[in-house]
Amino acid sequence: MDLALTIIIDGLIYASWLFIVALGLTLVFGVLRILNFAHGGLYALGSYGAAVAVSAFSGWGLGGWFSLVAMFIAALAVAVIVAPVIERGLLRFFYGKDEVLVLLITYAIFLMLEDVTKMIFGVDPYYVFEPRNLLGNVELGSLFYVGYDLALMGLALICGFGVWFGLNRTRIGKITLAVINEPEVSQAMGVNIARVYLLAFGLGVFLAALGGAFTAPLISVQPGISVSVIIVSFAVVIIGGLGSIPGAAIGALIVGLARSFAVYEFPEAEIFIIYLVMVAVLIFRPEGLFTPVKARKI
Repeated sequence: MDLALTIIIDGLIYASWLFIVALGLTLVFGVLRILNFAHGGLYALGSYGAAVAVSAFSGWGLGGWFSLVAMFIAALAVAVIVAPVIERGLLRFFYGKDEVLVLLITYAIFLMLEDVTKMIFGVDPYYVFEPRNLLGNVELGSLFYVGYDLALMGLALICGFGVWFGLNRTRIGKITLAVINEPEVSQAMGVNIARVYLLAFGLGVFLAALGGAFTAPLISVQPGISVSVIIVSFAVVIIGGLGSIPGAAIGALIVGLARSFAVYEFPEAEIFIIYLVMVAVLIFRPEGLFTPVKARKI
């Protein structure tokens, strides 16, 4: 019983941070029709930014709960500074081009971000464990979990609801949905499509950086973290269906629980089982579980 509960909770925790990152990837594809391979590099920038920001806040005597504020500010800074440079400076010249070409462009950006990250932060690992101690431990039956880890589930729910609410219950969200489905008509009616694309890409970058920032206390922040996250994130969005927010949520749950099961029962197959699940889903649903069939809608 304890083992089953452990597998479920660990799987939900893993799925939570994975959903936050995959949500940004899904949003960018849903609006801009871009498979953004650079997403992993933006995740890494969020992790490094959070590590530096938390250390800086602690140096100013603003430790404790202010470290969470520092992590949020770091993610926001990545979005505000990097997103316009990439979207306005490069990607906008390739809208409407072949998807393979755009994928290669984002892969090139990913490689550049890797080198830029090393130039700025060096190659030594960063450790920022202080925020993980803020919430103490939580008792679940006979198990004890770190409160910070469980709080990631709440953060994932907030991010998912926030994006859904923003798209379906706000004016800018409805404009974005109109641009997704009828870009020419929207432009003819006076919608500034360039601004919508920049906003959507910026939000995608923010989610990637936010996932990285709030994962920083769980890992050693070092070169290479961007590679692992982008590969697993792609598995999530492929399972759920490209451009589908519910698909990203279900995909993250499937991957998280499958990985957690493998960790405890077949540890040598931890990575393999993720792709086994992906292949199994694609055999029956080549377009993914939740890919819209007709209208483009996220």
